[in-house]
Amino acid sequence: MISEEKVRLLIEEQVEGGPNFLVALHVGTDNVIDIVMDGDEGFSIQECINLNRYLERTLDRDIEDFNIKVSSPGLDQPFKVRRQYYKNVGRNVKVTLNEGEVIEGELMSVDDDHVVVRTRVKERIEGRKAKHWVETDHSIGHADILATKVIISFK
Repeated sequence: MISEEKVRLLIEEQVEGGPNFLVALHVGTDNVIDIVMDGDEGFSIQECINLNRYLERTLDRDIEDFNIKVSSPGLDQPFKVRRQYYKNVGRNVKVTLNEGEVIEGELMSVDDDHVVVRTRVKERIEGRKAKHWVETDHSIGHADILATKVIISFK
C-alpha cells in the first residue's frame, strides 16, 4: 500500500515555496489517493491536472497500482487548514463555535491563536425612526471554532 506520508512528501516537494497548499489527503486501502488542494489565489483545474500528472510520473505503477483524484475545496466546504483563513481575509464567513453559537461577518484578521470577525447589525436610535449600523469585532480562538465557511453571495 502507498503511504500517506510518501504522497504528502511528494506534494510538499512539488508546491514548496509557492502559493498552493495541501488541504486534505487520504489514501484508501485500495490505493485510491484523494487529494484536496488550495492556493492563495485558488487552485485551477489545470493545476489539478498538473499535480495529478506529476504524481503519476513519480509513483511507480510497476510496484503498486493506484488511482489519483485531485480536486480543490468546494465553496460550501468548511475550512480544514489555517492557511484557508489567511486567504479569505476580507470575505464574509460563517463561524460555528463548539457550543453552537454562530457568528456571521467579515473575516478581518488571523493570527496563530485567533481570528477576528466583524459583525454589522442595524440598530434603531432611541427616540428616532432612523437606524444606524453597529459594528462589533469578535476575537475567536481557533480552539473554540467547530467550523468556518465562506458565505456565498450572488449580488
